[in-house]
Amino acid sequence: MSPEERRRRKRRLRRQATVLVFLMLAFALAWFFESQATTTVIFIRHAEVAQDGSSDPGLSAAGRARAVELARLLGEADVVAGVDAIFATQYRRTQETAAPLAERLGLEVQVADVADVKSLVKHILGEWKGKVVLVVTHSEPLPRLIEKLHGSKRLPPMASGEHDNLYIVSIPWYGKVKTLRLKYGEPFVPAADAGAAMPPVPGGQ
Repeated sequence: MSPEERRRRKRRLRRQATVLVFLMLAFALAWFFESQATTTVIFIRHAEVAQDGSSDPGLSAAGRARAVELARLLGEADVVAGVDAIFATQYRRTQETAAPLAERLGLEVQVADVADVKSLVKHILGEWKGKVVLVVTHSEPLPRLIEKLHGSKRLPPMASGEHDNLYIVSIPWYGKVKTLRLKYGEPFVPAADAGAAMPPVPGGQ
């Protein structure tokens, strides 16, 4: 091999090595930023409940309408993929609230134990990091879940018939957690006897 051919070969090998290093760096950066992406957790209380006297009531007509509105609202929440996972407690009212959206997105509603806040938050942040997650829960554990994610600690208390709140907790890989409260569906109108308690139901309201 002539000296000129050896020089050309060395230059070719150097170019190939440079391209390989660049590709490895690009893949490493892509993996890093993907793994550190912002996680978005959406919390809602279940929709309105049918007062039928059962131990595990489902939704009323108003509640079913709200569940359909939730599916319309969150069906295309992310322009790329939408909601990635849906969690709800084992009770009918939360499962029925989540059902229309789950059907629209082709997702399974995963049963969440909101009594174990620490484990649920750990699971979401571990298995769904960088994704969009919906949690359908009850009025009592909802503030604790948001606080555990380092979201706002100053959520206003919910009235017994208040079901139109939607909380969005954005958890960046670096920086401050943001909490937004939006309203959806038929707005809540406090009744004259708003202080009256609703009949107790399993799992809280």
